[in-house]
Amino acid sequence: MTTWSIIIPALNEAAGIGQNITTLRALNAEAEIIVVDGGSSDATADLAQTAGAQVVMSERGRGPQCNAGAAQAHGEVLLFLHADTRLPTDAFPLLESCFSDPNVQIAKFRLSFDSNDPILALAARLMWWDSLLTSYGDQGIVIRRSFYQELGGFPAWPLFEDVRLFELARARTSVHVIPAEVITSARRFTANGAIPQLLHDMWLWLQYVLGVPPTQLAQSYAQGPAFG
Repeated sequence: MTTWSIIIPALNEAAGIGQNITTLRALNAEAEIIVVDGGSSDATADLAQTAGAQVVMSERGRGPQCNAGAAQAHGEVLLFLHADTRLPTDAFPLLESCFSDPNVQIAKFRLSFDSNDPILALAARLMWWDSLLTSYGDQGIVIRRSFYQELGGFPAWPLFEDVRLFELARARTSVHVIPAEVITSARRFTANGAIPQLLHDMWLWLQYVLGVPPTQLAQSYAQGPAFG
């Protein structure tokens, strides 16, 4: 059996982190769960620890937080999971089947949102395949620890660290897509409007491709759409 480490970068996720960990533990009682707190001002770290996760404190930013968690992980395969993303109930049987093939180095799940908005449903469906435009951390990044180390881990970026890791991996192997959907929170889209947020995200991605530094783009990401 494969050994698993689930790494969750978190910032001010007290409202849901405890239940998230309880749910993950029900899916796989043996998996190592590491919550990497980026300096929360709420009780995220305490609640995660109470729920049974190992808590690691880190510099803020998904890239640094993911790397800090991976440095403490012992599993053969690492699963990087956003704090507001839920795995399907059959996640680990599917992952065991996928990673039983020694040629599989990295995988992601299909995406869905916890929303009935048809625009978001279409956007999620378009991201079921792997490409530079359609693979992100909110789909879950599942990677052999040895391959993650070969790639040098995530860049120490606050944004698009996931896109870059997929890019590095894609240059060496195929990114497999697990035939099941994670459920990701639509809270940004609910707050800002589905179309304005999608357009904003696309604009940020285009700037990234054109070479704008992710540290600069992160400021715009945090502010959200300026229209809508």
